[in-house]
Amino acid sequence: MKTTIEHNDQIIEVDLSKPIDISIPLTNTDENPIAWYIEKPVIEPVVFGDWIGKVSEGKSSTNFNNIFFNPHGHGTHTECLGHITREFYSVNQSLKQFFFLAELVSVVPEIQGDDLVISRNEIKKALGNKTPEAIIIRTLPNFKIKKSLKYSNTNPPYLAEDAAVFIRESGIKHLLIDLPSVDKEHDEGKLLAHKEFWNVKDVNNLNANARLDATITEMIFVDDTVEDGSYLLNLQIASFENDASPSKPILYKHRML
Repeated sequence: MKTTIEHNDQIIEVDLSKPIDISIPLTNTDENPIAWYIEKPVIEPVVFGDWIGKVSEGKSSTNFNNIFFNPHGHGTHTECLGHITREFYSVNQSLKQFFFLAELVSVVPEIQGDDLVISRNEIKKALGNKTPEAIIIRTLPNFKIKKSLKYSNTNPPYLAEDAAVFIRESGIKHLLIDLPSVDKEHDEGKLLAHKEFWNVKDVNNLNANARLDATITEMIFVDDTVEDGSYLLNLQIASFENDASPSKPILYKHRML
């Protein structure tokens, strides 16, 4: 069913019945992706004595599970600059709007020594003259195994510092990527891409022009059937008062009227 919405003084026609989900589900199986040296998530019923919160066990009328997970290491998540600052900032307070005009781009990381790096030139070439509110970066090759990879100690590709500067200077507020981090896995805590994207000069004393309303979403997966181009992005998070939250980014094809 097609509908029209007004966004930033533009009228957009969109079919909300055809969502394109680019999040990775969180499970307690070996299919769950993992980063940052932790184990897989735990999803298990609450136990009180001989009572088990699982209908199939025959001792409960409801399924009543505890879930233990880490948003940064266990799947698709959205984070604010509170991820790297001494002072606490919550993604739930930073992200107050949820629909954005987004550009999906596919890039091939460049070999630089022992690393694979997404360069400024690749991002600039992929965007052309477009200045969307959000950029969605799909790295190539785009194997489906990304949805269940164990990233720890594998030195995944990452975003070059000047590429993050370019994205920030282009006015893009929301960066989504199919990697566990925009930064190098072992970088001595420099976090250069994070800092440049959020314009954080000193994590201990936040500068006035730091981007409090900008977000980074990591560990997405965009299927090959989804073409590069412009989309309407719905970026939803769980209401955690934390630097990061599991999230469910959804794309919609649209046209301007």
